[in-house]
Amino acid sequence: MKWIGALLLIGTTTWMGFEWSKRLSKRPKHIRQFKSALQILEAEILYSQLPLQDAFTVVAKQIPDPTKSFFELLGQHMQSENTELFSLWNESIDQLMQISYLGDTEKEILKQFGRTLGQHDFYQQQKHIQLTVNHLDRELEDARDNHNKYNKMAKSLGFLCGLFIVLLLI
Repeated sequence: MKWIGALLLIGTTTWMGFEWSKRLSKRPKHIRQFKSALQILEAEILYSQLPLQDAFTVVAKQIPDPTKSFFELLGQHMQSENTELFSLWNESIDQLMQISYLGDTEKEILKQFGRTLGQHDFYQQQKHIQLTVNHLDRELEDARDNHNKYNKMAKSLGFLCGLFIVLLLI
């Protein structure tokens, strides 16, 4: 019975290490998706001059999940509800954070961008989008560095922590 418990403990901590590694590897991917979405949004706002709700729908058709879900939800809420864009943006960001691997820094960057969305003319809006993309570039580099540094360590650390705890308990 002790051996079964030991194996379960080692298996659980190993699984936790692999989950941590998965988070490290998915975060750069999700940041890149959101950067691409913002660049598409910029093009739709400047060149097509679509209203924001239509631009959100166009963006959602061109990118994969979880960012796709974010823009679909935002476009649907803008059509059905008559509330302020900033509050809809914040609600959608909070929901995005639950289904994506973005970090708190990206959340803050996106919420700051949401404050300016739809408040300025086309060229000012373009500057805000480019500023947000630059901030996301910085976070993307940080996420890549963390992935390169800690990916293998996270997997190994999960197993080794489980093994250490089992050895302490025996």
